[in-house]
Amino acid sequence: MAGLYASLRPQPPPSAPANHSFAAKLLLLLTLLPLSLSLLAFVLQWRGGGVDDPISRWSPEESHKFPGMDSSPLATVGHSYHSSDCSLLGHRHSASFPYYKDWKLNSESDLKPKICITTSTSGGLDQILPWMFYHKVIGVTTFFLFVEGKAASPEVSKVLESIPGVKVIYRTKELEEQQAKSRIWNETWLSSFFYKPCNYELFVKQSLNMEMAIVMAKDAGVEWIIHLDTDELLHPGGAREYSLRQLLLDVPSKVDMVIFPNYESSVERDDIKDPFTEVSMFKKNYDHLPKDTYFGMYKEATRGNPNYFLTYGNGKSAARIQEHLRPNGAHRWHNYMKTPNEIKLEEAAVLHYTYSKFSDLTSRRDRCGCKPTKEDVKRCFMLEFDRSAFIIASTATEEEMLNWYREHVVWTDKTLNMKLLRKGILTRIYAPMVIIQGLKESGVFGSIITSAQKSLARDTFLASVKRVGNYSERAVASQSLPSRKIGRNHQASQVVTARKTLQMTATEAPLVAQLPAVPPLSPPGKQESDASRT
Repeated sequence: MAGLYASLRPQPPPSAPANHSFAAKLLLLLTLLPLSLSLLAFVLQWRGGGVDDPISRWSPEESHKFPGMDSSPLATVGHSYHSSDCSLLGHRHSASFPYYKDWKLNSESDLKPKICITTSTSGGLDQILPWMFYHKVIGVTTFFLFVEGKAASPEVSKVLESIPGVKVIYRTKELEEQQAKSRIWNETWLSSFFYKPCNYELFVKQSLNMEMAIVMAKDAGVEWIIHLDTDELLHPGGAREYSLRQLLLDVPSKVDMVIFPNYESSVERDDIKDPFTEVSMFKKNYDHLPKDTYFGMYKEATRGNPNYFLTYGNGKSAARIQEHLRPNGAHRWHNYMKTPNEIKLEEAAVLHYTYSKFSDLTSRRDRCGCKPTKEDVKRCFMLEFDRSAFIIASTATEEEMLNWYREHVVWTDKTLNMKLLRKGILTRIYAPMVIIQGLKESGVFGSIITSAQKSLARDTFLASVKRVGNYSERAVASQSLPSRKIGRNHQASQVVTARKTLQMTATEAPLVAQLPAVPPLSPPGKQESDASRT
């Protein structure tokens, strides 16, 4: 029986030892394979093997390139440069603002819409280059720079002319003679600003330059035009991405003009050197605040100054390039044949860095020859704070000016600042600061300056210097013809033809009333709120 039961017990299959051996080998293989791959990777890396690591797409050199630089001379030059004008433009550091090497950000971009900015400036490279390339980053392709003073000097102008998409227009005697034939002198909308000094003269000059920029924008195939000063940055808030191009792309086709309400810089120190990278606090515009908040906090927000903003409060505008477009002062555009359909943007703004440096007090004083009296400054300045600042800068000592600046401009009361931030009167905006600081650290500004010096052949460079030298001689000769006198000479000589490109024929008489030019205006005051309640 025992033998019978033994024969009935289940016997292990004959393949069991073979399966056990296979499992052991598989386990050994799975153990050795990762170790082998790790060893192979180490050997390849040590020997400089051709592993296509995505990080290697950015070499140390390429990490400093600006978009669109791969095919330009800027891609091959060093970043060392010598210019006292560019001490604030930054030097080369480790890359903190890397650009993908296939990006293209130049005037030949086929992205729509094409946007241009026009400005009248006498600033240096330390102000113009960060301003310009910030706007390139957010989508502007074309710049029309009407230059004089420092901006027209050879060391500045030849750098500006070397940048793709930039057109430099010098204020020569020929330019003034051409502008003397403008139809503007025969019209009434700007006439109240003629023949006055300082800010009024600048306002007329800007309007004449804007008129010429419209023609150049048409020739360049541009779709939108904006007039900005070089102390202003556009902030495309509300767009799906931080892009002015995207913002304007979303504007309905029936809209002719969009208004950017302005935010005013609120500096927290009196030693600001580079406002674009040191200022992050701004006072919001009346149009972007609830009325109860604006008027309820008006006294605390003005801090004893004449108005809610130190300077203007009516923003800037962008206009579609179309037939019969004309400037309507430095802040607006208009049309000879129709009333433009305009909208006011609810989140986007123009950031105005006004009086953000203590030196702005004396620089404005030095540009104007008016007497520092309450009566005479009214002839020169449109806004009350500008008048007060001019008188202080002309009559006070350095210490008195600094104390006045701290009291009226600098926001040193942190408790008040926090209160107004919580109420929404003040706001923090960091994007421009980050972009411009990144541009500086990338070395792009040094590359541009070096490229302008190295890429030009010797004969081209000498010709450029000679041309600018001739400009200087012509500019001296034209000093007897300031813009506020252009119209007088024009009338005296009975010149009645307008510039050909903006000529008005009998069939092109304006179909809409010629509204007066929009000057820089202060925001609504407390008295306006009180009057509306009575």
